[in-house]
Amino acid sequence: MTPGHLLALLGLGSLLATAHGYFVTIDAHAEECFFEKVTAGTKLGLAFEVAEGGFLDIDIKISGPDGKIIHEGERESNGRYTFPASMDGVYTYCFSNKMSTMTPKIVMFSLDVGEESKASPDAANTEEGDAGSSKMEDMIRELSAALSGVKHEQDYMEVRERIHRSINDNTNSRVVLWSVFEALVLVAMTVGQVYYLKQFFEVRRVV
Repeated sequence: MTPGHLLALLGLGSLLATAHGYFVTIDAHAEECFFEKVTAGTKLGLAFEVAEGGFLDIDIKISGPDGKIIHEGERESNGRYTFPASMDGVYTYCFSNKMSTMTPKIVMFSLDVGEESKASPDAANTEEGDAGSSKMEDMIRELSAALSGVKHEQDYMEVRERIHRSINDNTNSRVVLWSVFEALVLVAMTVGQVYYLKQFFEVRRVV
């Protein structure tokens, strides 16, 4: 296979699947739903992580066009789910923060839509070159899925790093403020003791 064919297949692999990444803020007692319209046989994927808020947990529900629940989880911090569409229609992804009394949650998630699986009626008569090309396309699909997973993992690590940095900054600020407060208290106690001793010796001298 020539480099030109390989580049063409790489370009094809990049178009075989699409991924949409989002950040959404879900208020307390609220629910946010997202929809994806696909045809039967299409591979669907969802990856999410709670980036901020409360105990970093959220309720999730995935349902099909017929209303049947494909997946349902409670108080999950992160997750990855992949499944083939069993029928044509709109698939629904819902994140619920109804269990929270006052804390909003920030959820980072991505929706992956793969290629529709199609069976070729004359696949048995495919020539050797076409079979090799099909095999290469399958490898490109797997590579594309792996790269997408790596990208998601990098996004999650970036969010986690930002959260931990914010926590460390807040902790450092509190430590500095507490140290300043302790220093002021010590200075006040020292001045108070000096003043008390001065008053005490002045009273003794008068007597």
